[in-house]
Amino acid sequence: MSEKKSHSFVDITDVVCPMTFVKSKVAIEELEDGEILEIRMNEGEPIRNVPRSLKEEGHKVIEVIQNGDGTYTILVEKGGL
Repeated sequence: MSEKKSHSFVDITDVVCPMTFVKSKVAIEELEDGEILEIRMNEGEPIRNVPRSLKEEGHKVIEVIQNGDGTYTILVEKGGL
């Protein structure tokens, strides 16, 4: 587990693409540059697409954690564009 502490948390396990990215994007936009967003998501399409899309938006995926229950938690640092 990363030593960095998240500033915000969003659980997107109850939504499907493309809403997974939309909810993640809205949550990270509420943070200041350099702050950390923790996102819990399902395996499959969300874990393939959300981290990639956030990187394309200029954010940094710090850590990807497999929770062992079919979900993942990722830590994303907001990048300034």
